[in-house]
Amino acid sequence: MKPVNVGLLGLGTVGGGTFNVLKRNAGEIARRAGRGIQITHAAAREYDPARLPGIEGIKITQDGFEVVDNPDIDIVVELIGGYSPARELVLKAIANGKHVVTANKALIAMHGEEIFKAAQAKGVMVAFEAAVGGGIPIIKAIREGLAANQIQWLAGIINGTGNFILTEMRDKGRDFNDVLKEAQALGYAEADPTFDVEGIDAAHKLTILASIAFGIPLQFKKTFTEGITQITRADVEYAEELGYRIKHLGFARRTVKGVELRVHPTLIPERRLIANVDGVMNAVLVKGDAVGPTLYYGAGAGSEPTASAVIADLVDVTRTLTADPGNRVPHLAFQPNALSDIPILPMEDIETAYYLRLLALDKPGVLADITRILGDRGISIEAIIQKEATPEETRVPIILLTHVVREGQMNQAIERIEMLDSVEGRVKRIRLEHLTGK
Repeated sequence: MKPVNVGLLGLGTVGGGTFNVLKRNAGEIARRAGRGIQITHAAAREYDPARLPGIEGIKITQDGFEVVDNPDIDIVVELIGGYSPARELVLKAIANGKHVVTANKALIAMHGEEIFKAAQAKGVMVAFEAAVGGGIPIIKAIREGLAANQIQWLAGIINGTGNFILTEMRDKGRDFNDVLKEAQALGYAEADPTFDVEGIDAAHKLTILASIAFGIPLQFKKTFTEGITQITRADVEYAEELGYRIKHLGFARRTVKGVELRVHPTLIPERRLIANVDGVMNAVLVKGDAVGPTLYYGAGAGSEPTASAVIADLVDVTRTLTADPGNRVPHLAFQPNALSDIPILPMEDIETAYYLRLLALDKPGVLADITRILGDRGISIEAIIQKEATPEETRVPIILLTHVVREGQMNQAIERIEMLDSVEGRVKRIRLEHLTGK
């Protein structure tokens, strides 16, 4: 059978890995796909031929539109990232009747609805397994492997840079800024690390996972996002003392009122498997009503791990090239006309437990004032740590863990606590999730 011709947009880290893995494992991949898959054209402004043995055998251009307009190309693989010109190239490829594989989470999170609508109209596929979790097949797992379940919630460590920083802070007692510089030197973080440390990258990925899990439209702009730049060594140490670890977690939960969609630092009990995912590794914990909790772990980035997911998509697309479009797996797991307009809950209405850290005068009655404010708003306390004051100190740290409460109630309580004359500065608040299988 005639091989499938692939046009590759981008020959950087992931593009190079895709070229190399596809070439190295060509025979095995053909056995799985039922026919050969070969890259015949690529677009790249810069690339290193020494990293890509055999690259001289394909046609390379600097203009991506030459690839998407080429009539000999069956599948376009977009690996350039970002919003533009990726969006224009993908839409042009679809308009030309070509299937698309992409690793671009920002593109799918922001423009996925437009892209999927165009693909459906042209009868082509858009596959994006590599957009979330690198080499972890999490999209296929939720979309197909868990298709019998109502997904109740999912929680993911889905940004390796942030996880590396928090791991180093915990294991080596280092400060955030010090570890961030190392992450940049190691290539884990960009020169501008905003997308990673402020949670934007994770929010893109969570948007996609939530849509597939709950059958809702992609709604990146409604995802609550909070970064890790304000996490201190003290917070990491106090969390450990209380039996928890701090992770930058993407969390989505279906409730009777709507869907929680949020990315923020989170305390997780240290005995949970996901709390022990360290370094640049990723993991996603998914709770289905039938299967219970399932955990997916692996490399969340990197040349060949991400290429693994890209090529898996290429195999899937190749297998269905002759299939009736109506019988293909829907892009967002549910049939396009069956997506639910479930509201995304505002943060004031989400319910979770909390870690609170504050600096207060070391005198009788202060702790009573704080606990009374919490009690007046229906907030019960699970644990308290009050550090001993030294002779030269007049204020001491107080750390509290609360039971589950609505965020709006906690906001009111924090505002009132910060008004106390005995409390100095702002109250540090980190959300807490037990992630039980119940």
